[in-house]
Amino acid sequence: MKIAMWSGPRNLSTAMMYSFAARGDCAVVDEPFYAAYLAQTGIIHPMNDEILASQPTDPAQVAATLIGSNPAQKPIFYQKHMTHHMLPGMDLSWMAQCENVFLIRHPARVIASYARKREGPSLSDIGFPQQAALFQREADRLGRPPIVIDSVDIRADPAVALAKLCAALHIPFTENMLHWPAGGHADDGIWATHWYGAVHRSTGFEEAEGPLPALRAEYADLLAQALPYYEAMVPFKITL
Repeated sequence: MKIAMWSGPRNLSTAMMYSFAARGDCAVVDEPFYAAYLAQTGIIHPMNDEILASQPTDPAQVAATLIGSNPAQKPIFYQKHMTHHMLPGMDLSWMAQCENVFLIRHPARVIASYARKREGPSLSDIGFPQQAALFQREADRLGRPPIVIDSVDIRADPAVALAKLCAALHIPFTENMLHWPAGGHADDGIWATHWYGAVHRSTGFEEAEGPLPALRAEYADLLAQALPYYEAMVPFKITL
């Protein structure tokens, strides 16, 4: 089985990758299209040169690795994808060979977290319209909505949320998914030292999230642009 988990940045996506890696029967890959995205857009991110050197920049080459044999002969291959890495013109046909899951998070939480690491994000940077487009593409292919899970629900009750996600994927849930060793994972992307500080200190999911954060005034328009994309996907999410 191949699981493609689609989210924007700062969406609990790394913790979810660690959770699946902790199962023992699951190989993982961290944002395999990151270098291809940077190479095609010319956007400069933290650790830009290191990222470009660490991965293939040809999206077709990346896609071939995602649908080939699972790494280490593991029965499950979990792929952590950023929706904004998928650019116009990239061939998405490989997605049909994966179980595609959409990890959502309220944009106020995403913007607050992202801005602490990289100032001035745009709507494209945080991936909401791209996630909605990928969701609709997969819904059209399947003839039904694909799986959606909200990070706020995972934080509220990880055991129940992950058990329901596993049931939707037709794989067994294991409590191993609730904990992982501190210090990161061998399959972290090269960019982990910049972005993954909090999750590297963790050994499991953080406690339930509190009220939505108050954003600085300059992010009001960005929140207003992103919110409809999030709200359109909420009705399809797994409920606890």
